[in-house]
Amino acid sequence: MTLSTLLSRTLCAALPLAALSLPVQAEDLPLWEVGVLGGSASTPAYPGSSDRSTRSLVLPFLIYRGEVMRADQSGIGARLFESDRVELDVGLAASLPARSDDVAARAGMPDLGTLLELGPRLKVRLADLSPTSRLRLDIPLRAVLEARSGLRTQGYTFEPKVVYEARGPQGSWTFDANVGMVFGNRKINQYFYEVAPQYATLERPAFEADSGLMLVRTGASASRLINQDLRVFGFVRYESYAGAVNRDSPLMKKETGASIGIGFAYTIKRSAQKAR
Repeated sequence: MTLSTLLSRTLCAALPLAALSLPVQAEDLPLWEVGVLGGSASTPAYPGSSDRSTRSLVLPFLIYRGEVMRADQSGIGARLFESDRVELDVGLAASLPARSDDVAARAGMPDLGTLLELGPRLKVRLADLSPTSRLRLDIPLRAVLEARSGLRTQGYTFEPKVVYEARGPQGSWTFDANVGMVFGNRKINQYFYEVAPQYATLERPAFEADSGLMLVRTGASASRLINQDLRVFGFVRYESYAGAVNRDSPLMKKETGASIGIGFAYTIKRSAQKAR
């Protein structure tokens, strides 16, 4: 799982921070920016759910482009190593909770809490297709923590994906498209798809989840700079659960899922100091 990428994405994760950071030369970028991020997103309540979650939020944002610590389009993290072709970082991401009372298939079961994701990610530049576009491979491994009455571990995910990135002159527009797969260990699959005997009903038989493929995902996002401070953006995402290891779970109600969102980012203040 990743705030750039995973399971049941709510607005915090679904509105891409890539829209806030212009992919231009580093010397053109301020060291930090603060502002307001807002928009609406509609996603499946969880992967495979027939219910949807639609959220509209307005939130403050911070972009920081330090040499090691960073908060940008890739989330919050620390860059451990960087060369012309390879980068290794450790990132932190989050997604908002989902109440089981709002999801028919999970009625009477525990809520899905706020999820935090932490772990290393290897980024490999596969090809520079033009001066303003490139192809990249992302290989993240994330530990999943649930924040509900304290912190508890909920397993691990592995999400290799290929990313295409392009930009217009001086970052006037950006576009990215990606395709990848999400694998989970048994614990995170249990979190989403297992039905313990005490929660079994005639319509929802007990089910024991296993580790393996959770979904295959493809998506795209784009942004447009309106003026120096205002940027608008949107995204679409399509997921297939047809090959998921737990596709026979009674909580897996659909073989596909789609998400869509639009938003804006307004910069209120930026540093005079430039990023290195």
